[in-house]
Amino acid sequence: MDQDSARTGRFRRGPTIPPPSPSSTAVVTGASSGIGVEIARSLARRGHAVALAARREERLRDLADELAEAHGVRTQAIECDVTDPVARAELVHRLDELGLDVEILVNNAGYGTGGLFHELELERELGMVRTNSEAMVAMCGLFVPGMVARGRGAVLNTGSTIGFQPLPGEATYSASKAFALTFTESLHAELIDRGVVVTALCPGPVETDFMDDAAIADNASSLPKFMWVDPADVAEQGVRGLERGRRVVIPGAANRIGASLGRHVNRGVLLAAARRVLTR
Repeated sequence: MDQDSARTGRFRRGPTIPPPSPSSTAVVTGASSGIGVEIARSLARRGHAVALAARREERLRDLADELAEAHGVRTQAIECDVTDPVARAELVHRLDELGLDVEILVNNAGYGTGGLFHELELERELGMVRTNSEAMVAMCGLFVPGMVARGRGAVLNTGSTIGFQPLPGEATYSASKAFALTFTESLHAELIDRGVVVTALCPGPVETDFMDDAAIADNASSLPKFMWVDPADVAEQGVRGLERGRRVVIPGAANRIGASLGRHVNRGVLLAAARRVLTR
């Protein structure tokens, strides 16, 4: 990789998002709120049909109607728990029945918890791993082979700047996002010569439903205002990065600096600093 490629996180002459077509669609998981809603809007503005997947069907239908009316694109609202293999299979079956090729996949579904691991509800922690990690792998497994066979496609996986370093007080969440980042970067390298672009979108703090978890919100409240990025800006930067074949997109200059520190500063130093903050 040359200097420009290293700086932008992409290889030269890499693939990009396939253009809209009558038989293609973009699947967006976690599309009922926050960044997922904004990514769907960003894709629809570009003329892409969207298949919106989440557990809250009523919200999906409202968004599907909005996008169809505003942009004249084909939309589907599909209730789907991405952690359920049966629900994932039903999603694939429905899209097959409609004769649609999934040429864009956005794995945005996820949640986080905050607190000391030994005090947290174990099933919720395991559910987070299923949602943030297992579902991402499963969805890629369902749709990426078709992209490779067609020689075109795009995958946008939502990670977090937290994935760049371990974080006491959010142990499972930071680990799940580290998994998302490593998985995505590995797929990017595997598929770059097969016509499929894979990008990790790693936002810092964003004001969304994600902050409904009290401990997460409390941890985030201590972060300076200049680190916060509007969800619409996060989504637009993610889609633009996908169009440009980027490997990783980190919205906000302060967040890019923080992510770089997370990768390059000694882990012992980072953990000691995080532990001091946690004990306060």
